[in-house]
Amino acid sequence: MRDYTRTYLLLLLAVFGLFSSAYSQGYRIEATIKGFRDSSFVIGHYNRNATQFVPKDTAKADANGKVVFEGKTALPGGLYVILFPGNQKMIELIYSGRENNIALEADSADVNTSIQITGSKENELFYNYRKELAKGSKEIEALSKQTTPEAQARIRTIQEGFGTYRKKLLTENAGTFTSQLLKMSADPEIPTAPKLANGKTDSMWVFNYYKAHYWDAFDFTDPRIVNTPFFEPKIERYFKNLVVQVPDSIIKDADLMVKKVSPNKDLKAWTVFYITNQYENPKTVGTEAVWVYMANKYYLSGEMGVSDDVKKRIAEKVATMKDLLVNKTFPALTLTDPAGKKVSVQTIDANYTVLFFFAPTCGHCKEASPVLKAFYDKNKANGIKVMTISTEHNIEEWKSFVKTYHLEELINGYDALNQIDFNRKFDVVTTPTIYILDKNKKIIARKMPVEQLEDFLNYYQNKMARKL
Repeated sequence: MRDYTRTYLLLLLAVFGLFSSAYSQGYRIEATIKGFRDSSFVIGHYNRNATQFVPKDTAKADANGKVVFEGKTALPGGLYVILFPGNQKMIELIYSGRENNIALEADSADVNTSIQITGSKENELFYNYRKELAKGSKEIEALSKQTTPEAQARIRTIQEGFGTYRKKLLTENAGTFTSQLLKMSADPEIPTAPKLANGKTDSMWVFNYYKAHYWDAFDFTDPRIVNTPFFEPKIERYFKNLVVQVPDSIIKDADLMVKKVSPNKDLKAWTVFYITNQYENPKTVGTEAVWVYMANKYYLSGEMGVSDDVKKRIAEKVATMKDLLVNKTFPALTLTDPAGKKVSVQTIDANYTVLFFFAPTCGHCKEASPVLKAFYDKNKANGIKVMTISTEHNIEEWKSFVKTYHLEELINGYDALNQIDFNRKFDVVTTPTIYILDKNKKIIARKMPVEQLEDFLNYYQNKMARKL
């Protein structure tokens, strides 16, 4: 029953839906809400997720609690919410676009059980489904407190019964918007998987089937799906859980996803933005290459319409990032040490080199420095060296910082000639910024939190050992 309960909770966020100019030129939604009088209500739709609400109309209830939303211009299709005064309660409705005159009555004390709707088969299906689910969920909740075999058997019977009910509803009402929403809110059903030679279920087959059919319920030619709360959580889960987090795999799935949503111009623009944005400062090491790819293919190519100013900023960022990606050789960098001697990143003899870009006046850098020093002390015997690089140009503050945090044993560099733009040259947007280089000065990690240095290097060395 767990999947159905999740579906129910998602649908509780959904309400009043589609209105397409292909079907009608206006709308009228009449609601009589017991417990409210002379109060203002707002109606609007979701946009991709449950937190984005787009208000479309307002109306005031009369002395009897009757409120009417109406207009001569068609509303966009989707899932709408009628918000009560104070936004503490709401009424959900499904609107397919073919039903442009809906009336409802409800008691504000218990909207979900008291609501009565006329003029909408869609909402009859929706509320019947919801009541059936609520009934089963309530019984399962009570039975779950029991540990008897009979209770467990009854739970399975309820789950199977609701599954049968759901399939029947979807089959008999395949052309309805309600059916489409129910499918969008649920996971794809997976048939019986084949067995491996050892008799176990082929889990890889299950994964591949699930991923291949993940978007089956989404008709991207239907503009109504944008104004529902389902798409963004789905795409977030897809790229987080179903796509291997290496650039080649992400790029392949990104292009496929953009192609899927291309029939909807607005959704395509948002999808490109969403994927690009996820990988500018990603959580997974080494995936910034996805940002560079998306920026080049969709923005700098002109495929996505952006202003010249935005395109210029993207181009500048790409120019910075392209030489600083994982697996690229770190660009030449020569600085001055506290003794006035030249120090170069490229000449550091180490199995691994950690570059720590910092500002002496930066609070986070002050907090990170003792952690960095402890990491170095613990790992220096393993051929790991650390170079700190000041991005500010006050020599006294730099020397004081090195002394205060006992960094003298590290390699310390300073831009004595004040010639380096650390932002544009090395993508040091914030400090501290950390890069990790291998023996050949190839970048193996960037933007790494100082607290994760040891864990990452242990992981990386084990990974390299497995390849030998």
